Amino acid sequence: MAGLMASATLAGAAQPYDWELGFQPSATPVHDRMTAFHHELLIIITLITVFVLGLLLYVMVRFHHSRNPKPTQITHNAVVEITWTVVPVIILLAIFFPSIGLMYYMDRVPKADMTIKATGNQWFWNYAYADQKIAFDSNIVDAKDLKAGQPRLLTVDNPLVVPVGATVRVQVTGVAGGVIHSWFIPSFGVQEYAVPGRLNETWFRVEKPGTYYGECNQICGINHSRMPIEVQALSKPDFDKWLTGAKTKFASNPPDDNAIVAAAAAASRPHAAGN
Repeated sequence: MAGLMASATLAGAAQPYDWELGFQPSATPVHDRMTAFHHELLIIITLITVFVLGLLLYVMVRFHHSRNPKPTQITHNAVVEITWTVVPVIILLAIFFPSIGLMYYMDRVPKADMTIKATGNQWFWNYAYADQKIAFDSNIVDAKDLKAGQPRLLTVDNPLVVPVGATVRVQVTGVAGGVIHSWFIPSFGVQEYAVPGRLNETWFRVEKPGTYYGECNQICGINHSRMPIEVQALSKPDFDKWLTGAKTKFASNPPDDNAIVAAAAAASRPHAAGN
């Protein structure tokens, strides 16, 4: 009951909650398809499991030594051997084609309404809106600075803000001289590696307003747990208002790789000394 109440409370904020089972609520078409495929696959696995269990129970009862003190001397059965070869192939094909279609749908970026570049640093994200000429860093908010209702280890000072219904292309990379990170938002069905010197690409389209959380799930160093992702999906009028303020608040300076590496090294020295 407590879990159901927690789920209802967090319906507008896609984040983990205690005793959660299954996926987070879907916020994008990609996650919708992933969830549907997952459920279909579970049905197939359940049917196979029930069938095999039934065969085992049948064999245990029908061919128990008390009923068959003298075993049958059968060594080959062409029908059975062909069946248990062909049927698994058919099952695998039934899984293969939908999974390939899903992977293609996830990987192929449709015509985008806006493009955002996410750069993984040690240990924060930098977001650059290529079309709007703005860029900013997104750092975790310490527990002592959290406001009521803000989740610990997930809240950031400058969240990524996108309009509802817009197709967003996300170009993901890592800062030069850094390490590999991962841009991962469970409710979006999106995970893309941020590799230094490589530009990877993914996309999403948020279907309803809300706040959605993710984090770097690639072990990237001492502050790996302090590299969350917060995305706010706003209605088009609200996004336009935010964009007007953001163009004033944030300079359109792209991240300076050398400066970021130096700052990250300086920030990590106290931790290293403490350890």
